[in-house]
Amino acid sequence: MPPDRRPVWLVRRLVFRVPGCLAVPVLVLLLAGCTRSVPSADLVIINGAEPESLDPAILTGQADGRVALELFEGLTRYDPANAAPIPGLAERWDISPDGRIYTFHLRTNAVWSTGEPITARDFVYSWLRVLNPDTASEYAGQLFYLENGEEYCTGKIKDPSRVGVKATDDRTLRVELKNPTPFFLDLCALQTLRVVPRHAIAKYGDRWLMARPVPCSGAYELMAWRVNDRIRLRKNRRYWDAAHTRCETVDLLPCTSANTALNLYATGAADVVWDKNLVPVELLDLLLKRPDFHSFPYLGTYFIRFNVTRRPFDQPRVRKAFALAIDKKRIVEKITKGGEQPASSYTPPGIPGYETPEGLGHEPVTARKLLAEAGFPDGRGFPSFQYLCDTTSHLHEQIAVELQDMWQRELGVHVEIRKMEWKTYLRAQGELDYDLCRSSWIGDYKDANTFLDMFMSNNGNNRTGWKNPRYDALLRAANAQLDRTQREKILQQAEILLVREEALIVPLYFYAGLEYHDEDRIKGIFPNLLDVHPIQAIYKVGRNSHAPPHARLADPQPSAAETSSALAVPLPAPGP
Repeated sequence: MPPDRRPVWLVRRLVFRVPGCLAVPVLVLLLAGCTRSVPSADLVIINGAEPESLDPAILTGQADGRVALELFEGLTRYDPANAAPIPGLAERWDISPDGRIYTFHLRTNAVWSTGEPITARDFVYSWLRVLNPDTASEYAGQLFYLENGEEYCTGKIKDPSRVGVKATDDRTLRVELKNPTPFFLDLCALQTLRVVPRHAIAKYGDRWLMARPVPCSGAYELMAWRVNDRIRLRKNRRYWDAAHTRCETVDLLPCTSANTALNLYATGAADVVWDKNLVPVELLDLLLKRPDFHSFPYLGTYFIRFNVTRRPFDQPRVRKAFALAIDKKRIVEKITKGGEQPASSYTPPGIPGYETPEGLGHEPVTARKLLAEAGFPDGRGFPSFQYLCDTTSHLHEQIAVELQDMWQRELGVHVEIRKMEWKTYLRAQGELDYDLCRSSWIGDYKDANTFLDMFMSNNGNNRTGWKNPRYDALLRAANAQLDRTQREKILQQAEILLVREEALIVPLYFYAGLEYHDEDRIKGIFPNLLDVHPIQAIYKVGRNSHAPPHARLADPQPSAAETSSALAVPLPAPGP
C-alpha cells in the first residue's frame, strides 16, 4: 500500500450498559477515510449481532463470547476437533483423590500480549471479580462450585479470601470445590473463567477495555473495533502457542440479517457464516443440498420462558395448558426446516451419560381441561398478555405468530406479539418485564447441569422469578454425587420437576448447527455439539485462497417466490 494511503487509526470512546451490570466501556478503533482503505483480513467471519461487551466477566451473547474466546484464555481451552477441554494457560494439573482439590500449574511462557507475565494471582483476581456482587455477572454461577463462591457472590460472606481459589506462588493455582465436579475442567474453558488483565483494570478501572493496546492472553489481540462494521483481530505473537495460529488477521463482521449474510458469503466478502440465525428459512430446502452448507447436531434448545411473578402464569396448571396446546412438530416442519428436532425435554440428546426424561407433549384436550380448572373455561376471563421476542431473526416472529394461532385455536386466548431489538429484549428479560418470552440456551459443556443449573434460585440466567428450594436441593445433591448412575437419576428428577411438574419453561425444539463454509478452501472447522470453533485452528488453502468463488448455482434456479428481494446475487457453488 502506498504511504499516502496508509490507514490512520482513530479512537472513539463508547460506553455500553449491560442490564444489571457495570457500565462497560469498549475500545472502538476507527479507520479514517473510506472503507476501501481497510486492508483485507486473512479470514472473514460473519459473527451475528454486534457484541455488547468483550469483558469475560459480564458478556452474555454468543457473538460476544466468540470474540472473547480468541482474546482471552483460561486454564483450559477447547480442542478444535471436538470441543473437549485441553491444556490452556495451565500446562498440567493435579486432582485430589476425593475430586475436590485441583492444583493447576501455569506455563512459564504465559505472558500478556503487552509483555507482562500471566500469574496465578491474575486468575484469583479474575474469578473473584466475576463473583464480586458489584460486578453483577449473570454467569457468576459458573463459579458457585468453588468453596464459598456462592456465599461471597450473594453477600453472605464479605471476605473474598475465604473463596476456594488461592495462588500458592506465581505459577501455581489451588482450587477447592464444594463437591466433586466432573465437568470442572470444561468450566475452566468458558469465557467467564478466562483470565483478564489485573494490571490494566487497576490502572483504568471499568474503562480497561479502552487501554491502548488491550492486554490479551489468547491467540489473538484486538486490533480494531468499528461498531456495526467489523472487529479485527491480529495474531498475538506473545501467545504461548502462537506457532500454531494460522491466520495473521481475522475480521468478525456484525450482521443480523440472514439475506445480508448470504450476500456477503456469496460475493466472497466473507469466508464463513457460523451463526445459526443467519440462514434464510425460505432458502433452506435449496441450501441443504449444497456441499458448503453444513447442518449438524448442536447442544442447544429453543424454548418459551414464563414470568411466574405475573398472574395467571404463577399457576402451574396455566403453564401446563399453554405447553400442551403447542404442536412442536409443525413448528420444525413448517417454519424452522433446518434439521431441528421437536423437544419435550429441556436437555438435548447427545450428552454423555444422560438420558433425557420425557416432558409434556401435544395434548390439546388436556390443555383445555387444565385451563378450565384454573378458572378460564374456553379462555373466558383470561387477561390480555404479551409474548416477547427479539428481532435478531425473522424466524422468531414466525414462531410467535404460529404460537399465537395455536393458543387462540386450542385455548381460546389471544396473545399480543411484542418485538424488541436485542439489547432491549435482554434488558426486559432481566427486569422481568414480560409475560412469556422466546428463549434459547446453548450448552456451555457436555453435561446436563449446563442446562439445569440456570433455573436455580440464585442463578443470574433464571429470569423467571421462580425460586424452588426442592429444585435447588436436587441440583446440589446431583453435583455432590460421585456415583454417575445416581447422579443421572437426581438430574432427571430435577428436569421432570422443571418441565413436567412446574412447566416453568416449554421446550420447543433442539437446535441444529447451521453454517456456511467451503471445506475445499477453509480448513480447521469441525462440527461438534458445542459448535465451538477456535479461530486459531482455521486457515485457507489453495493458490487463490483469498479470492471469492465465482461459480453460480446449478440449475434449477430458485423461483422468485423462493428468493428474497434482499438476495442480490446467486449463491455460488463452492470452489476456488
